[in-house]
Amino acid sequence: MHHQSTRCTSLAFSAGLLLLGSASLVQATEGGVSSWPLGIENYGMGILPPPGTYGQLFIGNYLADTLRDNSGAKAADIDLRVTTLVPRFIWVTEQQVLGGNLGFHALLPLNDIRLNIKNGPHDHKRGIGDAHLGPVVGFHHSDKFHTAVGVDFVLPTGGEYDKNDLVNLGTNYYTVQAVYAMTYMDPHGFNADVRLMYDYNFENQDTHYQSGRELHADYTLGWGLGNGWVLGVGGHAYKQVSDDQCSASNCAAAAMVDAADGNRGSSFSIGPAVQYASKDGWLLSAKWQDESGVRNRTDGQAYWLKFTIPL
Repeated sequence: MHHQSTRCTSLAFSAGLLLLGSASLVQATEGGVSSWPLGIENYGMGILPPPGTYGQLFIGNYLADTLRDNSGAKAADIDLRVTTLVPRFIWVTEQQVLGGNLGFHALLPLNDIRLNIKNGPHDHKRGIGDAHLGPVVGFHHSDKFHTAVGVDFVLPTGGEYDKNDLVNLGTNYYTVQAVYAMTYMDPHGFNADVRLMYDYNFENQDTHYQSGRELHADYTLGWGLGNGWVLGVGGHAYKQVSDDQCSASNCAAAAMVDAADGNRGSSFSIGPAVQYASKDGWLLSAKWQDESGVRNRTDGQAYWLKFTIPL
């Protein structure tokens, strides 16, 4: 593990993307963050809608007061508050690929981040996070079972990056993310969704740090009540599957990898989830999720609202 001074400096990066585009005194990927906001998705995540254009808005809030080390023990007391608005545009074409509809999506988060380290420094930043965009192909196997595959590209658009700041709005590196999503939807019965993602992170050119590869999933389980409502639970599962890479010869001192575990992180969350689908075609979902099994990351709670409407 890092010395405490190293941990505090590594936290400088983490808060900026904890929700999207997107905090950690112990690293798990650089600064303990992932480019994808863990657990953001809700019911219907594997369904590509019919050809047309759609708008989505995610509203999220993450609160954390504890940092966990590689054993899961408390490494530090913090006060982290991240609020984000995430507009997302989806275009589904008439083009067929391998029997599925080709679509594209893009999103750009707007983040407000407040971080206080107990008996230490504090910081606050507000602005644009890292953009996500990419193609997707959706398949409708039956009225109830749907899948989608795609590739997301995460671009370092998040504000002006400074490796010496306590908070940054973006990761300052590119990420390529492979995506497989599945939905089983019954308006009068069992519902299940999963969005499985595998991330390859490129090097941060300012710190010469390359975060490890990540495997993670958003999920929901629920029961359709037959009147547009689905009630159940949802959350995320996260595991870093390779070591971070950075050596003393080319890394900023605060970003060095000197832990035997390679700074690998993990976490799991679960909480209530609900969705309402209107007869007019718009959908509104909400979820609350509490984290557990956290390693080398912050431990907290997240709240998410998701609104979808045809344009």
